This record gives sequence, structure tokens and C-alpha cells, in this order.
Amino acid sequence: MIRDSPEPVSDSGKTSMSSDTTTVSHSTSLSRLSFDLLVASSPDEQGGPLRPHRWSDSSFQEFRRVANLNFRDFVLVRQIGSGDIGRVLLCRLRAEVEKKKDKAEVYAMKVVDTEILALKKKTQRAETEKKIMRLLDHPFLPTLHAEFEASHFSCIVMEYCPGGDLHSLRHKQPRKRFSLCCVRYRTIIYRNSICNCSFSLDLILGKWKICTFFRFYSAEVLVALEYLHMLGIIYRDLKPENVLVRSDGHIMITDFDLSLCSDSIPAVESPDIRGSSRRSSYGLTPFSCISGPRGRNSKKTLAGDCLFVAEPVAARSCSFVGTHEYVAPEVAAGGAHGSAVDWWALGIFIYEMLYGRTPFGGVNNESTLRNILKMPLVFPADAPCGSMEGHARHLISRLLVKDPVKRLGSKRGAAEVKLHPFFKHLNFALIRSMTPPPVAGIQP
Repeated sequence: MIRDSPEPVSDSGKTSMSSDTTTVSHSTSLSRLSFDLLVASSPDEQGGPLRPHRWSDSSFQEFRRVANLNFRDFVLVRQIGSGDIGRVLLCRLRAEVEKKKDKAEVYAMKVVDTEILALKKKTQRAETEKKIMRLLDHPFLPTLHAEFEASHFSCIVMEYCPGGDLHSLRHKQPRKRFSLCCVRYRTIIYRNSICNCSFSLDLILGKWKICTFFRFYSAEVLVALEYLHMLGIIYRDLKPENVLVRSDGHIMITDFDLSLCSDSIPAVESPDIRGSSRRSSYGLTPFSCISGPRGRNSKKTLAGDCLFVAEPVAARSCSFVGTHEYVAPEVAAGGAHGSAVDWWALGIFIYEMLYGRTPFGGVNNESTLRNILKMPLVFPADAPCGSMEGHARHLISRLLVKDPVKRLGSKRGAAEVKLHPFFKHLNFALIRSMTPPPVAGIQP
């Protein structure tokens, strides 16, 4: 049975759906990383959330100078988007406008009408998103600059991404798909008068081995999902419309109102001589991914084939949520699901970015769900253009396994997805410091 779907978030024709029945199975391990525990962790000395990766960001520091922000502290510019539970407005800090005029930094303000949410029985979705936003501290996820109430409106302020979303960006590419071919390029710098920042338009001049932006974006989405799962957050709404491009070319995943919050069990796993894996759990703090003995030989623990694994494998929900073309078979069948739904969605995401469409899309939502349940995965008839596309197809095939138990990532999460040959020679630890590859069609 198909539940009622909200209005489209974008003009792509894809809609998100949700139902209210949710159950979460929590691990009883003392070493688990609890979402609720992290939300309640200690703030810094100024009362705000800790955001170590944004300390050098001047815009983030500007918010820290103003105490008790409210709606009157902002100047609204225009509406830039709308969704099922709110609108997104472009805004500026009033104090910055008085000093810098039109050169003041711009931000995105998400505004939701709490009265309408109550009528739609979706108040919990908005609260879940704010709860998650307070916790996030990652370069590929939004930073919560401020939150406040204004009459019956609830507002959250975050970074503005002038590059748009990957759905719009894909439509600007040749044949409306991202290419796996490397390119030689020339960059023209434009000045964005709205956000007072520079942005580049990259013109493709011819093939040349520099980089493949398709693999770059896939890798950054993978890293963002890994971080969310480490915190016990199952995203459940991955699609190109929810992946934005920052002014520096890196991505930012948004919209967490459909996410499921649970627990994650962090561990370091290494294969033993019999081929099985040894699992060693470590107690975590909000300030460290791994804490424990730090002796002279501590580096050996993470050497070789050892993997850091933090996947909320015990989480279960019966909610019918997501975007029809991206929902996993276990969701389409109306059964319980867990973190494996995000790895299915990653497979759909990569397929759409590469071929310009989703693999199971039907003439309507009902036929799409039937295709997800029964139709085998089929690739375009033309043969792969090279080894990279062959690796991409194999990765997609491993992620789009209808049985969630056999799906790549279902047991060890991002740790095993990263090992796929599609990501060979890609340094995930340094990806946030890499210069993003050029993309034809991006402009402010």
C-alpha cells in the first residue's frame, strides 16, 4: 500500500514519502556510540556547539559574536527553495549588512510553520532534523549557525551553497549525465554579488588525465554517510536534489527530517588467519573517533588490513519513508529496514549520476515500487567505455542487491564500500583537502 506523499521538494518529479510507525532496536554494548549521548554532550565555554572544522571560517565566527540571535537580527533577501515541511530563504546578518552593505555574507535560513506541521502530524520530523543539526560537525554536512523561534515559525540558519544541487548540475552536463572521462580545462573566475564570493566556470577543452569529478562526488557522499552512520544516524533520503555544491566545489548533504536516530557500535576489525574478522571495541568520547590505549605500538592496531567500522547494524524501523525511485526493496515491501537502505540509495545515486536516470523508475509510483521489488538491474546496452565504468557498474551491482543481508555495506558499512576497486588510489583521509575537479556548467 502506498502512503500519502508530500509535495515535491524540487522540480525533478521525485517526491519523498513517510509514515509514522518507527521502532528502533538499540544495542546493549557499553561501547556503543549513542546518538542521544552525543546530543547531550558538553558544549564549549561560550554555550554553543563544538564545531572544530569551522574554527577558521569567518562566517561561523561572526555568529559567535552575537548572543541570543532572533529573527530581527537577519535581513531576508529572497526565497531560494521550498519543501514538504518548510521554505528556504537567503538571508544576511543585520550587523554585517550595516558594516559591509551588499558585501555581507549570505546564509540559508530554513523556516517551518509549526502550526501547519502540527496539523500534518509532522512536528517530530522537524524536531529530528534540528536534533541532528545540533550534532553535526563535518565538512560535507551542514553547520548549524543559529536556531530560534519567531511567532509560530521555527528557524534554523546554515551555510548557503551557491553551486546548487547535483540534480540541477547533472542536467547541465552533456547528455545530462556525469562523465567518467578525465578532462583538460580552463577556469574563468566569476564574482557572485549575492554572496560576495568568487566562483569558477570550468570550460572543457578536451580529454586529458586530470581527474574524474563523478568519482569525486561519489566519494564525498560516501564519507558523509560514513560519518552519519558512525553517529547512529540512518539518512534515508539520499538523492541528487539533497546533495548541494559549496562555493569551494565540495558537497554538502542536507535535509534530515526523514532520518532515523539510533546507536552505533564503533570497532576496529582485522581478518585473522582463518579468514574471519576480529572485532575490538573502543570507548568513544565526543572529541575523538577512537580512544583507548595509546602506547608505543598503538599504530600497529590500525595498520595493514585493519578497518574502523561504525555501522548502526542493530537499528530497525518500519516507517515507509524516502523518495520512491530511491527506496530499498525492504522498504517497498513494507517490512522493517536498517542502515542498509542508505547503501541501496548510494547505488541508485551513482547509477543516476552516470546514466542520467534511475534504474527502476516506472510510469508512476506504484510501478516504480513494483520494479524495485521484481525487476532485475539492467545497464545500458552499450559496453563500458573503460575499466572505470566497469568498476562503477560492478559497485552499483553490489550496492543494488535486493537482499539487504547480502548488500555491500550492510555488515561493515563504508569500510567495505571504500575497498571497492572503483575508489582505488583515492585517499579518503585527505579528500576534504583535495581541489575539487572542474565541472562544466557551474556558475553563481
